[in-house]
Amino acid sequence: MRRTSIPQSHRLAARLVPASRRRRGASGVCPDDVARGAEAASPPPQRRQRRGAGPGRARQSGGGAGGAGAGACSLAAGKARRGMELSQLLCAASAALLLLWLPLRARADEHEHTYQDKEEVVLWMNTVGPYHNRQETYKYFSLPFCVGSKKSISHYHETLGEALQGVELEFSGLDIKFKDDVMQTTYCEIDLDKAKRDAFVYAIKNHYWYQMYIDDLPIWGIVGEADENGEDYYLWTYKKLEIGYNGNRIVDVNLTSEGKVKLVPNTKIQMSYSIHWFSIFNSFMMVIFLVGLVSMILMRTLRKDYARYSKEEEMDDMDRDLGDEYGWKQVHGDVFRPSSHPLIFSSLIGSGCQIFAVSLIVIVVAMIEDLYTERGSMLSTAIFVYAATSPVNGYFGGSLYARQGGRRWIKQMFIGAFLIPAMVCGTAFFINFIAIYYHASRAIPFGTMVAVCCICFFVILPLNLVGTILGRNLSGQPNFPCRVNAVPRPIPEKKWFMEPAVIVCLGGILPFGSIFIEMYFIFTSFWAYKIYYVYGFMMLVLVILCIVTVCVTIVCTYFLLNAEDYRWQWTSFLSAASTAIYVYMYSFYYYFFKTKMYGLFQTSFYFGYMAVFSTALGIMCGAIGYMGTSAFVRKIYTNVKID
Repeated sequence: MRRTSIPQSHRLAARLVPASRRRRGASGVCPDDVARGAEAASPPPQRRQRRGAGPGRARQSGGGAGGAGAGACSLAAGKARRGMELSQLLCAASAALLLLWLPLRARADEHEHTYQDKEEVVLWMNTVGPYHNRQETYKYFSLPFCVGSKKSISHYHETLGEALQGVELEFSGLDIKFKDDVMQTTYCEIDLDKAKRDAFVYAIKNHYWYQMYIDDLPIWGIVGEADENGEDYYLWTYKKLEIGYNGNRIVDVNLTSEGKVKLVPNTKIQMSYSIHWFSIFNSFMMVIFLVGLVSMILMRTLRKDYARYSKEEEMDDMDRDLGDEYGWKQVHGDVFRPSSHPLIFSSLIGSGCQIFAVSLIVIVVAMIEDLYTERGSMLSTAIFVYAATSPVNGYFGGSLYARQGGRRWIKQMFIGAFLIPAMVCGTAFFINFIAIYYHASRAIPFGTMVAVCCICFFVILPLNLVGTILGRNLSGQPNFPCRVNAVPRPIPEKKWFMEPAVIVCLGGILPFGSIFIEMYFIFTSFWAYKIYYVYGFMMLVLVILCIVTVCVTIVCTYFLLNAEDYRWQWTSFLSAASTAIYVYMYSFYYYFFKTKMYGLFQTSFYFGYMAVFSTALGIMCGAIGYMGTSAFVRKIYTNVKID
């Protein structure tokens, strides 16, 4: 199974429709005719008639306009010669504009990229050619592919740039309607004789790929593949299209090639397709609904807690002693106690804040500058932004470490500065040794390694030092709303589902669900021939991920504090960071069911870098969860009266 799609970055503008395109779309193209070039050699009468009809009508209209103008001019000649000259100029200009306007009017086709339910969506077949030479392209039906049963369509278009580049769009014959799912359906049958088999074999030997368009979004697919010995050749016969839409617009298209059939002469090969539509925006609305529901329940619960604590304050000492005191108020003397292992904890928080800043800036830059259109620009921008945002790491990590009473701030600064670079470089260098052994082009040159190390020591470390000094001086003093007791309060026994380990495992489910759909597209852009381009949706996913993560960690922390367990710092961080565990588990599914990787190099490359990606995502989510939960804890203990 092969999954390939590369969406375009820009929508096409005005469309001029040649008569030849109308004829192909209206009548349907026979692949044998295209292969023989019969259509190009002798245009049918319909095409010749249409080619002459537009200018002919324009000439007749122009002649009529000229005659009327001449009569008007002769009538005006008796009055003023100057008026006659002006009228002649106006008549000539009108005739010229009419000549230009009528062909454009006859050939223009407005296409606003919006659809009504069940409205026709056209799948255009463009070109086919070797993957290693993108300039060598041929008509799609120059290979003996067959056409679907649908013969007529209502949408035709071709831009001037496409015509100059030799783009040859031909209707696929597939019946596709907006938001209308289609199960696997056979749309045509290839009678495979020896000549057609030889044509397919030649295409497979030369790694031919084909290009299609849906709503101006280009899709690439592979013709077929050979076995390991190069003796048998197989054709992909099943096109599985997954189309994402937002409202009445198509925003993404993915093609999965399945149904591998061996090419045997004098056999019949059935070509099939299926269509699956899914809404991207609906999943976001569901997440927003869940966030609102969680927030409403939490606010109502807090109001009841505040009412109960206010009632207890009105009691005298004897009634209060006889009463059953419980809840998060009882741990006010320990809730702001420093976390265990504060050096590592503050370094993780600082690194997570930096990763979030890098993600936000890179997405914004990608939305503005279209970084995906240039090779390597996305990675170069990410490295530059990461180095430039090192003060963010030092500020948040250093200030948190100072508030928790840490003394070895220089050691914390070094750990915070090199935590992420050491993880990334260590994994990359390990994979690099395997790549060198396999003589793969993925092997990183020694000079590049030295350059990365120089960036870490001479850019990241000094900027992190600046951020650490600023953080310690500006916000390094403890300003907790409650006094911390000298002796820790014993933690009472609680139910098993209130234990921090259980809360941590369950905390990442909802955040992972909010990014599940987008993870597929990100994975495909990493590991398949797909350019990720919908950075606006990625920004929306990042915002929703932050909101969901903060809400989930606040709820988890509230349950923990209500059970009189004040160990909320690590619990809030790890419950949010557990999203990375589910992402890494999903990477196993993607590896075994969506890719065809095998061998030591491919396996280590995939799971090594997926571990880096998942860990970085987990650190970012953990920092976001902790920062939001810290504000929540500070707020609730500020609003309640503490004796």
